[in-house]
Amino acid sequence: MMLHPATVHFAMVLPVVASIFGVAYLISKKEMMSKISARTTLVSAIAMIGVWYTGNQAGPEIFNYLSKAGQTELLEHKQLGLYLAIAMTIVAILQIVGCKLKKSALESIAIVLLIGIMFTTFLQGKHGGELVYNHGMPFKAYGMQESLNDAISNAEDSEECDDKVEAYEDAIDEISTLSDEVDAIYGNTPKEKVEDDE
Repeated sequence: MMLHPATVHFAMVLPVVASIFGVAYLISKKEMMSKISARTTLVSAIAMIGVWYTGNQAGPEIFNYLSKAGQTELLEHKQLGLYLAIAMTIVAILQIVGCKLKKSALESIAIVLLIGIMFTTFLQGKHGGELVYNHGMPFKAYGMQESLNDAISNAEDSEECDDKVEAYEDAIDEISTLSDEVDAIYGNTPKEKVEDDE
């Protein structure tokens, strides 16, 4: 089961929260806002690293199921995720140092960078959504279509009825296997299991 979909929301929300406290600090210059923003940015960095790690684990599981365009987008998504994790870690360090040393200028730079990372994270989320909805959801259908096209081709090449039936039976087996593999990747309960539980 992939953990990435469950953890990715933290990487989306926490930079927003950290940015809000950061802007509140820039406006009020209150030490409490500085501490809250710095700590929230640190938690954001940890979450970003965790999300990159879970994504790095999930990527190879689905890579071969994606089209060429989907594979290219997945690699770009992975690379940007790494850059975001590194950038958020650097910003968290800058902000914590600025907070501890009471260097307002350093904190201000870190907060501006944090806001830039936040907007880049939105872009990363958009790309992640495209992977799921444009490339991820249809890959099961593409696999089924490919199996059926192979079966049609094999059936047309054969003159024996038994061979034609066998070609379609093989396609059904391939589709069932594909469906089970996809369910396993996403942690879905197979339909038969759901019906048995009911």
